[in-house]
Amino acid sequence: MIYGVLVGVIFILAGWVYKLHQDNRRRSRQLGHIHDKLERILTDESGAKLLLFTGDPELRLLLTDINRVLELNQRILAERSGTEQSTRRMLSNISHDLKTPLTVVLGYLEAMELDPGMPDTERTELIRKVHRKANEVLEMIRQFFDLAKLEAGDLPVPLTRVHMNEVCRRNMLAFYEVLTGQGFEVNLSIPEEPIYAYANESALDRILDNLISNAIRYGGDGKVIGLSLREEEDRVCIDVWDRGKGIGEIHQSRVFERMYTLEDSRNKAYQGSGLGLTITKRLAEQMGGDVRLYSRPFEKTIFSVYLRPFRY
Repeated sequence: MIYGVLVGVIFILAGWVYKLHQDNRRRSRQLGHIHDKLERILTDESGAKLLLFTGDPELRLLLTDINRVLELNQRILAERSGTEQSTRRMLSNISHDLKTPLTVVLGYLEAMELDPGMPDTERTELIRKVHRKANEVLEMIRQFFDLAKLEAGDLPVPLTRVHMNEVCRRNMLAFYEVLTGQGFEVNLSIPEEPIYAYANESALDRILDNLISNAIRYGGDGKVIGLSLREEEDRVCIDVWDRGKGIGEIHQSRVFERMYTLEDSRNKAYQGSGLGLTITKRLAEQMGGDVRLYSRPFEKTIFSVYLRPFRY
């Protein structure tokens, strides 16, 4: 009786050991398959996922985690590729934007050098042009460095209470002579009641300078430029708008990219560093805000700056 029980126990244990052995062999094969497939995916940098039909709950959990890591890796690779393309385009544009005014400067200097008898009035005019072009180069270099500092977090933007009504009036007034000289109609909507935002005054000056300059440069066809200030429930908003040619739908999602300009040809009439709007958006984000765009050609193009209200 006892002998029979022992034999039965031995057979059960042997069966259990055999099953464990088979399970381990199957799991080893499956792990080997996972290793080979994963190695091919990483070598080819493909977007494939690991597929394995198994009832093993631990392996299924492992596959889920590996696929999540693969998805993250694909996103990182895609972002790296986009960054590399953006960097190459930026370097190409920087080279172009710096070379063009420097070539003009060299041409003016060569003209003066080759013509010692040049009339004083003509020489003075060429020197004035050289000075203007040199300042353009310096401004471009300043913008390149400022954007690099902003994106690296090395450009401090301390926040405090800012009287938005005064900032808006002051910045629009700074363009008064340009606007009246070019025949612009100016539409201001700034309430009498003070509006305060949690912001940085210097950063705001630069944002408004960029947006108003852009409205004059690109929206000049409409001969109307406006600025409005309002306070909503949880934000302060500044709208800078014009009624010019606007920004086409194809460009609207990209105008805040580094070195992106509205003219693929980089036409001199519209040429800029392509950094003004990028810096504008980065500064707004540094203040906990944002910049958004709405545009319908020859109807209204609006750049809206959103900031946090200052609460006592």
